[in-house]
Amino acid sequence: MTWFEAIIIAIVEGLTEFLPVSSTGHMIITQGLLGMHSDEFIKAFTVIIQFGAILSVIVLYFKRFVQVAPISVFQLPADSNFGTWHKLRYFWGQLIRKYDFYWKLLIAFAPAAVLGFLFSDAIDRLLERVEVVAVMLIVGGVFMIFVDKIFDKTDADQTIGWRKALFIGFCQCVAMIPGVSRSMATIVGGMSQRLTRKNAAEFSFFLAVPTMFAASAWKFYKLFADPASRQLLGQNIDTLIIGNVVAFVVAMLAIKFFIGFLTKYGFKAFGYYRIAVGAILLILLLANVNLSVI
Repeated sequence: MTWFEAIIIAIVEGLTEFLPVSSTGHMIITQGLLGMHSDEFIKAFTVIIQFGAILSVIVLYFKRFVQVAPISVFQLPADSNFGTWHKLRYFWGQLIRKYDFYWKLLIAFAPAAVLGFLFSDAIDRLLERVEVVAVMLIVGGVFMIFVDKIFDKTDADQTIGWRKALFIGFCQCVAMIPGVSRSMATIVGGMSQRLTRKNAAEFSFFLAVPTMFAASAWKFYKLFADPASRQLLGQNIDTLIIGNVVAFVVAMLAIKFFIGFLTKYGFKAFGYYRIAVGAILLILLLANVNLSVI
């Protein structure tokens, strides 16, 4: 992989990872048009550069992710006469309330973590089915044209409890079908729980952090565990660094654009775009262009 190819792929990753347009579909088109042939490093590269995209979410929403418990959390009420068991329950309850943001992310992350661990090989095989990606892009695009009308009601209370978080987490599992888009699945899942488009999108960004971190870390571990792959990793460490830096910068810009655009215009434009991308994939397949690169 050349630096030019790494930069182009990282730009595509940063632009599409948090938009409901399927980063997988765009990776397939990009690598196919660049004439890149699949190998273990390229497969790993497309996952590992998600670290850069993850970091962009943490930087943009730094105050949400970095929370420090005040001293009062670890202090008993002045008039309390608690035994050891009651003290533990009290401290645990305080920590749950203080760090409910993290607990909700953990609850939402759990379904994908379990299914991803159990069916990782099957998911990897499915990623090689470009026709599946193309069809799901089109099907998802048609759905997105009407999604604003389907989920047009929101609640005044936008609090995300553990039930809503778990439901969104199960919706994220649908994105294991390549071409669905993790962002689309989780945002629509949030809107179905009567969240506003903005709040649903932001929770989708937050949920991407543990989900994408786990996928990237697992891929990095598998690459590092094999001696031959570890040598390949060492030879291309500069390429990985460049890819992550580019993905970080581009993802920050994409997130800022997406929130503003989504709040004002909704999903219809993304629906038409998905249909167009899916159609391009089908045309390339019919033209016998080699797209078996993921």
